[in-house]
Amino acid sequence: QVQLVESGGGSVQSGGSLTLSCVASGFTFSKYYMAWFRQAPGKQREGVACIDSEHSATYIDSVKGRFTISHDNAKNTLYFRMNDLKPDDTGIYYCAVRPADYVGGYYFLPYEYNYWGQGTQVTVSS
Repeated sequence: QVQLVESGGGSVQSGGSLTLSCVASGFTFSKYYMAWFRQAPGKQREGVACIDSEHSATYIDSVKGRFTISHDNAKNTLYFRMNDLKPDDTGIYYCAVRPADYVGGYYFLPYEYNYWGQGTQVTVSS
């Protein structure tokens, strides 16, 4: 059974940085997508960044140049380095996994992912 556990959230001021981690257990897929989603109060969950098992990453426009998604296969850990944080980045951040038969695109919709972590809160104050 796949389990995902996020950590690293917190409260920072605008312009600050945080690094989120997501440790995966029970993970045996050779091809997959992993992603970070976020959900602000009163808003729908949105995909922010996606990376595949070939380490190809895709970002939404609002975080390009500020956020970096990466994963360490040896540690079964997904990372999310967030720089120059803004109040609009506030929300609960979730990691998610989608097993795949092949990779070559990207997925940003919640229903496209099979496994989810419990989330970690990120709060950015102005």
